[in-house]
Amino acid sequence: MEASSYYSDPHFTVFKVPGWRAKWYKFLSVDIWGNVPSHLQRKISAFYATIYDQPLSKSWIVPYIKLNYSDKNYLEKFKPPHGKRDFESFQDFFIREFKQLPRNENPSIWPCEGLLCDEGKVANVATSKVKSDERTVATIFGVAEGAISPAYSFTNVFLHNKNYHRIHAPVSGTITRIQHVPGDLVVLRPWIYKQNPSLPAFRNERYNVDITDQEGKVWYLSIVGGPAVGTIELSQDMAIGKKVNKLDEVALFYLGSTCCMAAPFAPRFHSKNTFVEVGASY
Repeated sequence: MEASSYYSDPHFTVFKVPGWRAKWYKFLSVDIWGNVPSHLQRKISAFYATIYDQPLSKSWIVPYIKLNYSDKNYLEKFKPPHGKRDFESFQDFFIREFKQLPRNENPSIWPCEGLLCDEGKVANVATSKVKSDERTVATIFGVAEGAISPAYSFTNVFLHNKNYHRIHAPVSGTITRIQHVPGDLVVLRPWIYKQNPSLPAFRNERYNVDITDQEGKVWYLSIVGGPAVGTIELSQDMAIGKKVNKLDEVALFYLGSTCCMAAPFAPRFHSKNTFVEVGASY
């Protein structure tokens, strides 16, 4: 299956929110919800997520597809997760698996599907103040200041609820670092953070995974959770030293998410505020 053959939203547009409303949403997300202790945020989110595990939630799948996808046969491209024969809940639909992974001969691909809400040189990524602590892009990926070359390219893909929620290896190589960073679960939607759409990535709970490619260059992935995330789950065989092939699964999200990446070069076919697909050429 070619990467573009499962494209679910040919009329995709960037969401627009009036400035006053964006400020209000940001206040609720960062200043109110963001000041709730992180462990309570996770408990509340995990409780909320259980709604989507109930068998009754299975009835939401068909109406949801009709509402959100122009391709009414969209679900035929996927299968239930974990070897199940049927989608037993809405959560099963949310973590659906490809029946057949996209094909692409390009050596580097996009690891996920969603809105490319932030893109630019690492050196130009805005810093973020989190609870009086000034943080740089190195904070997102959990590395020492200067560890990532300022010439590297930073991208942040926001995964809307309707997007495919599994993360795949952007290149073939070796897993050289895995790191869990505890944190908050503030709202991810980038259009409420006008000047810094990646703000949640500086402070939210995340898994960082480094893949060193066959040329010895490191690709940094940061898999960031948001409100109502039950968990971020790494693939069972993810381990330091493991060899991965391009498009091997790295992780999945139970509900909302975003994926940041620092790569040796800039994306060649996509720009900020465009839609990217799993398996499309990076």
